[in-house]
Amino acid sequence: MTRLTRADLDALPAYVAGRNVADLARDLGLTEAIKLASNEVPYGPLPGVPEAIAEAARTVHRYPDMGVVALRDKLADRYGVRPDRIVTGCGSVALAETLAKATCLPGDEIVHAWRSFEAYPIIATGAGATGVRVPNTAGHGHDLSAMADAITDRTRLVIVCNPNNPTGTSVRRAELDRFLAQVPDDVLVVLDEAYREFVTDEQVPDALETYGDRPNVVVLRTMSKAWGLAGLRMGFLVAQPEVAATIRKVVTPFSTNLLAQAAALAALDAEDEVTRRCAVIIAERDRVTEALRKLQLEVPASQANFVWLPLGDRAAAFGAACESRGVIVRAFQPEGVRVTIGTPEENDAFLAAAEQALA
Repeated sequence: MTRLTRADLDALPAYVAGRNVADLARDLGLTEAIKLASNEVPYGPLPGVPEAIAEAARTVHRYPDMGVVALRDKLADRYGVRPDRIVTGCGSVALAETLAKATCLPGDEIVHAWRSFEAYPIIATGAGATGVRVPNTAGHGHDLSAMADAITDRTRLVIVCNPNNPTGTSVRRAELDRFLAQVPDDVLVVLDEAYREFVTDEQVPDALETYGDRPNVVVLRTMSKAWGLAGLRMGFLVAQPEVAATIRKVVTPFSTNLLAQAAALAALDAEDEVTRRCAVIIAERDRVTEALRKLQLEVPASQANFVWLPLGDRAAAFGAACESRGVIVRAFQPEGVRVTIGTPEENDAFLAAAEQALA
């Protein structure tokens, strides 16, 4: 049979989404199950968002504003940057794909930590580039020194996930300062800050404030997490105007859809509620971390809305044991398990399942 697709994609693992919560509940005969696998915020849409979506739905037979002018202006005002530096897209992961497309030719390299966001290898291979994985430190965080050493004359993109998904670890300003000083001017550094709103460590820099003016730095943000728009996929990046203009050329037209634009505009009006919700999640994150450490787990400090359990070869078995008790977590065999912070009640159910699974 004649081959119609790229042979190199056969070895590429598919992105794995969290298990469907309704399916698990049905399989276990439960009224409902708990999903703590996808880093969603559990408190529902922000005030004003459902109404904005309903109003926008009246015009879904029309294309959205391709320039995303109103939303870019509002984001620019919120983050203190010029609108021509902002590019929006279908989540920050889609923008990472666009960055790879805009910077890499076949044979070029993308350097990233591992384990980190599981889409990074897919993004690299999809662009025809070579993904260069740099192992994390013993503390489950980026080894920025090794990442700098991994840069060659073929490197076009370096991705730093801060805080890192799935380990929740973060790199501090002094480390990033040293790293950025080592990166050649012709290599684009992507600082992926999908979980920035959950950071409490004052030594972990806000990349927009600290590094946003550097010519070779791009900052990725998402509204899928703290801003509660996971189901609508709305992300944005901030880059220098000439970089942003090039990226917009290769963004899929109209990829920031009509409902996403309307919802994001409404969500930005509810920043006080975002702050309140993040504070609740951070408090729960700390409580869950302390409880897991009492179970003799070496849980690294997290700056995200999830925690990492470095269970190694036991990851898959632990994940299966939690699912058998109606709690879906995200196992990365043979490294560890990522657990999203949910409501206090959901977290209590997870901790009970974890205690039984470890016993």
